[in-house]
Amino acid sequence: MMKREHWGSRLGFILAAAGSAVGLGNIWKFPYMAGENGGGAFLVIYLALVFTIGISVMLAEFVIGRMSEKNAIGAFAKLKGGLWPIVGLFGVAAAFMILSFYSVVAGWTLSYMIKAVTGALSIEDPAALGDIFGSFISDTTSPLIFHAIFMALTIFVVLSGVGAGIERASKILMPALFALLIVLIVRSVTLPGGMEGVAFLLSPDFSKVTWATVSDALSQAFFSLSLGMGAMITYGSYLAKKENLPGSAGWVTLLDSAVAVLAGLLVLPAVFAFGFDPSAGPGLTFITLPAVFAQMPFGSFFAFLFFLLLAIAALTSAVSILEVVVAYFVDDRGINRKTAAVVLGFVIFLLGIPSSLSMGVMADVEILWGKNFFDLMDFVSSSLLLPIGGLLISLFVGWIVWGKAQEEIAAHNGIVPVWIGAWGLIVKFVAPLAIAFILLKGLGVF
Repeated sequence: MMKREHWGSRLGFILAAAGSAVGLGNIWKFPYMAGENGGGAFLVIYLALVFTIGISVMLAEFVIGRMSEKNAIGAFAKLKGGLWPIVGLFGVAAAFMILSFYSVVAGWTLSYMIKAVTGALSIEDPAALGDIFGSFISDTTSPLIFHAIFMALTIFVVLSGVGAGIERASKILMPALFALLIVLIVRSVTLPGGMEGVAFLLSPDFSKVTWATVSDALSQAFFSLSLGMGAMITYGSYLAKKENLPGSAGWVTLLDSAVAVLAGLLVLPAVFAFGFDPSAGPGLTFITLPAVFAQMPFGSFFAFLFFLLLAIAALTSAVSILEVVVAYFVDDRGINRKTAAVVLGFVIFLLGIPSSLSMGVMADVEILWGKNFFDLMDFVSSSLLLPIGGLLISLFVGWIVWGKAQEEIAAHNGIVPVWIGAWGLIVKFVAPLAIAFILLKGLGVF
């Protein structure tokens, strides 16, 4: 039996786990969610939920991973058995589905890097940019080429292993991501009128808060940390016993939240400076922002940097998602890592093809529940499997292995910390109720 790989350093683990959490959701989704929900008030609620419920579920995943030193399915089989491995199976299935369409969207960012360089985005009219975007994603071949390139990059990192691949890549990509963010923020906030966007994000107006605001913040807090699919269980399984789990969870949560806030400070000042709508929704990234960049001096350069930033964020997340699937086949099926990464990555690429075509020739093809293939993959993974996984992970740690979980937390310093009771309260009661709310909302119950 092969000796299990471990992270080479605590910093490497934290950057890799933060890279897993930091994805398109932070840089693409958070700014427009804040824009739609009144800015500062949404930010305050989001941060409160991230540093209570989010960090608690993340710590629960780390604990399961390190206690078992197994993949998402094998962890539950080792710690309890019975039907519990099904929780890990949900996570592996969710990872498989999510990466198939996530890679398609990530491929768009690669294409837009090229469009920025060639000047194809140097158009100030959002309507014209909307036509360019619609024409691109509905094309049959071009998005698939970039989907293939992105999956190839992801496979390349994962097949190199935990230390030489994932950790090494994270040590390069995560500092690069923060450096790009800072450069773009400086450009954004120094635009005439840009400080209005800063005020919008940092000045809470709680009169605008509704239940929808709280609900959106809760969903964003849960999904932005890569919870529920077993990514943090898998990464936690490569951790040495000497590492401080609560401290690591805190650092990962802090870095993830910092990227979301910094993304808001990048996007919203630029949008305000040129009089665009901060609540423009998903189109803010591929339609509104290119129109903003087109009006800036050296706009093509900054547009390229922005889409490079998006691509890096997407890659660090994609690597962790593929690792969830690969780790299971390496651990429990005895398949060589390189073979598993290449074969599974290729299968995921194939699964992504109908998702890409759902933007064009298959847009009107209803697969199930009135949804096309892309929407169905998104719904089943994000609205069903992830919340169910997160809910059961919380209950598993809070009720099934609670005694062992406390021992695992105490392994670093020899004593059970004073805050363990608060963590127990959250994983036993608060997090399950909150995640059940996300699940029911996703199902359209309310």
